Amino acid sequence: MSWKVKLSDQVVKQLKKIDPVAREMLLTYLEQRIEGSADPRRYGEPLKGNLSGYWRYRIGQYRLLCEIEDIEDNEVTVYVIAIGHRREIYYR
Repeated sequence: MSWKVKLSDQVVKQLKKIDPVAREMLLTYLEQRIEGSADPRRYGEPLKGNLSGYWRYRIGQYRLLCEIEDIEDNEVTVYVIAIGHRREIYYR
């Protein structure tokens, strides 16, 4: 099964505001753990409440909020919809 990661326009803007070291850590995580994995769901956790349907990935003090969309032809797309510090990411 093939996994692709897509970043929303908002996430691209958020990445530009983040510390360069943290940015590199987040991008490396996306490449190695999400795109390079047989099943990236095992690294994440499904969210509950008003964020149900989304997945959370923990990377140090930062969180990635994603929507995982199964598409035909054995291809799955992980849409990263938000990146932020753990104390503020859930209150947007």
